[in-house]
Amino acid sequence: MIDRVLLIGAGLHGMVAVAMGAFAAHGMAAAAPERLGWVHTGAQYQLVHAVALLALALLGMAGPLRWAGWAFLVGAAIFSGTLYLMAFGAPRWFGAITPIGGVLLILGWGLAVLAAFRLAES
Repeated sequence: MIDRVLLIGAGLHGMVAVAMGAFAAHGMAAAAPERLGWVHTGAQYQLVHAVALLALALLGMAGPLRWAGWAFLVGAAIFSGTLYLMAFGAPRWFGAITPIGGVLLILGWGLAVLAAFRLAES
């Protein structure tokens, strides 16, 4: 069964990533290179994880793969969101929050590996 929440999350992450990437390419020409880099990195990671979320949503799996989807959903929001906020003027200390999102993204991939090992055992 398709996981509707993860599917919505995939769509929202994909939309935001493409919009932010386009804005960085066309609307931030005068911005500091560091700020452009933050938006580029945020959009890249968010888009990759939107695709991963889409795949997991369509698989509609339970267990570790569902948890992987949630880790991608929340992790991409925190990781990319804090980079976007800093690019648009939020205090630099937001950068201390960014790794929390990164850890969740890593955890999501680890959960995908765990699910693969469980499939191999059955």
